[in-house]
Amino acid sequence: GGAGGLRVTPRLAWLADDFTGGAAVAEVLAFGGVPAALFLEPPTPALLARLPGLEAWGLATTARAETPAWMDAHLPPLMAALLATGAPLLHYKACSTLDSAPDVGSLGRALEIGLRATGEDCAPLLFASPPMGRWQAFGTLFAAGPGGTHRLDRHPVMSRHPVTPMDEADVARHLARQTDLPLAALHRPDLSPESFGALERTGARGVALDCAGVDDLAACGRIVAGRRFALGSQGVEEALLSHWREAGVLPDAAPPPRPAPVDRIVAVSGSASAVTAAQIARAEARGWAVVPLDAPALFGPLASAAIAAAIEEAARAARAGLSVVVAALRGTDDPALRASRRAMAAADVAAAAGEARIGEALGSILAALLAEGEARALVAGGDTSGRVARALGLVALEPLAFVAHGASLMRGHRARGAPFEIILKGGQMGREDLFDRALGARHEGRAPGARDDHREDEPARDNQGGRLDHSHHAA
Repeated sequence: GGAGGLRVTPRLAWLADDFTGGAAVAEVLAFGGVPAALFLEPPTPALLARLPGLEAWGLATTARAETPAWMDAHLPPLMAALLATGAPLLHYKACSTLDSAPDVGSLGRALEIGLRATGEDCAPLLFASPPMGRWQAFGTLFAAGPGGTHRLDRHPVMSRHPVTPMDEADVARHLARQTDLPLAALHRPDLSPESFGALERTGARGVALDCAGVDDLAACGRIVAGRRFALGSQGVEEALLSHWREAGVLPDAAPPPRPAPVDRIVAVSGSASAVTAAQIARAEARGWAVVPLDAPALFGPLASAAIAAAIEEAARAARAGLSVVVAALRGTDDPALRASRRAMAAADVAAAAGEARIGEALGSILAALLAEGEARALVAGGDTSGRVARALGLVALEPLAFVAHGASLMRGHRARGAPFEIILKGGQMGREDLFDRALGARHEGRAPGARDDHREDEPARDNQGGRLDHSHHAA
């Protein structure tokens, strides 16, 4: 640590199992008073010098979609790079809705690797994030969603997740399917380092912490602050911030800045979520140009022509002064969703490879639009965001301003070229007016009949399933 302005002893470091989740940690820390950034690769001293004053940093991976063998090969060197900063705590950032299974995105394997890397005997497991609408009570995880709050195994989205459907809401039981390590749970009346230590002495290697509301965060933070390794959602950072404030080592954070207004945005969407579709429809009604990307054509001989046509139409709209969205899909009922799946099958392209191809196409479209001089971009779709970020050559993301939980404005740094502003949102993130918010304050306006409340302080809501972009989690 210490190179290029990084603290000699960073407060913590995190390794994220997906891209938007890693950005959510940077957002929580930066807006909580701890300067932080997310990197796509272990940063060089030259890159760190471009972001002076960092007190925490993380790395994004694709582990949520990978096998345990992939994790065994890739995670240890990345954890070693993070620990080499001298950070006293390493956090493996996982989805707040436990997206994982024994064969894909295994959190059990991540626990094993993290304990070995840090030499820790027992790790706190904290998935609850009350600001995001995630709560754990008596070992059971609950999540906000359509129709209210649901136990995770009865959640209308997560119970039907296309890759990792949730049929177990008990956090320790869910993770026990993915590791042979002994696990335990620490319930609300006993949230203390002493009680955690007692479970550790019984042989537990991971302990799931209850957190049923913001009042529990500081107690969880006291437990996490004394460990070398933690596994869980951005609730880990929310808990640490609460503990540090209670202990007097961190002042109360000022309200996060709001985005400066811009005249227009260029956006791309690979999400088929109903939430994103409603956001695009509202933007269209307020004068945005919506340009369809012919996604099925990406799997045939006309792929290049489809990309070029979308770039030409979007650039023409932007030159006319309009904000523009290039959308591969618009909702679960969009015929393009079924047509894309048929085209993938006909071309003998696996689903994951097909989704990557759509994301890469959207990345090249956005890169072309940014090259025209556009200053602010938005990407809709969690998995899409990671693919677009790599296509744009991003190397780091630095939080700038709050737009919505898990979907804030970032400064995107590239290996070469000037930084630019970008918002990455999972398909289900944000209210219907998210695109207006992304433009900045002077563009926010109420639709007829909307309530007079522009605070983005509601729990994040999940969408119904069916998208090509499978990021159903909320960071």
